Amino acid sequence: MLKLTIALMFSSLISYAGEPVWDANKVQLQGEKLAEGVFALYPTHSEELNAKGGAAATTGGLIVGTKGVLMIETMINERLHRQAQALNKKLTGKEIIFAVNTSAHGDHSFGNMYLPKSTRIIQHVNTHNYLATHLEDDKAFMLKYFGTGRGIEGIKPRVADILVTPMSRLSLDLGGKTVEIIDFGFAQTGGDLFVWQPDSKVMWAGNPIIASRPSLPWLLDGHLVATLETLTRVYEFLPADARVIPGHGKAIGREELKWHIDYLAAVKMNVQKAIDKGLSLEETVKSVAMPEYKGYVIFDWVHSGLNVPAAYKDLMKK
Repeated sequence: MLKLTIALMFSSLISYAGEPVWDANKVQLQGEKLAEGVFALYPTHSEELNAKGGAAATTGGLIVGTKGVLMIETMINERLHRQAQALNKKLTGKEIIFAVNTSAHGDHSFGNMYLPKSTRIIQHVNTHNYLATHLEDDKAFMLKYFGTGRGIEGIKPRVADILVTPMSRLSLDLGGKTVEIIDFGFAQTGGDLFVWQPDSKVMWAGNPIIASRPSLPWLLDGHLVATLETLTRVYEFLPADARVIPGHGKAIGREELKWHIDYLAAVKMNVQKAIDKGLSLEETVKSVAMPEYKGYVIFDWVHSGLNVPAAYKDLMKK
């Protein structure tokens, strides 16, 4: 199911934009210091794209302790991964002792093979299992929709060293810096991890939060109710002054999560009303327009083409 939805996702985005979602041969990463020993890594044009209702290429990060560095996301290809490593050398000068993939998506995990052999890779057990059986399929999809000659052809699997089990958390001591890697529940892929640094109050959310408002959650696997519950848990976990690093954009505040949560709650309410009236899926898609949430450059596709049908199918099971 995930393989199919990823294919449809990229196909729809490209037909909408007329070109690849973003070009991995052109993206330039930069680092931003969020707190002592805590850095976000994001494309140079992220703020501009987010302001226009778009999503940038993958956002990552570095958390630094006396023992070494945790790298968050390893990027889609060698070019971008090497940029991340160069930024680590410039900003921290320390060894990357851990790397975490917040999901199985290639732009978050393909760079694993370029890490030093001494680096221990952390994944959700579901991410590990998916990549163990579908890496070649994902490469084929990435090549088709991101284009050839972008460093995807040579990607090889690298087995995770540490697995996070469902609804659990892993605490890491980097030396003067503690990091918690948490599974709050199903968020987008069933293998999503959130990375929390309590001293700086910074959390990396990965793809469950694509970017700042007006971007919207993507119900890729159709679990509206579970996704809404998970994002609510994340919101309730965070202190008021926390900062959240989305999967494809610059940092946002805790309260900005309400845009995403309120949207899903409104989808749930409106789709349930349509079901109660006996409307078909096609009639429901037409009736649940929700123009108040427009502004996302792919609103029509993600809302009407993906989220409302996913919500309809999910709620019909209840």
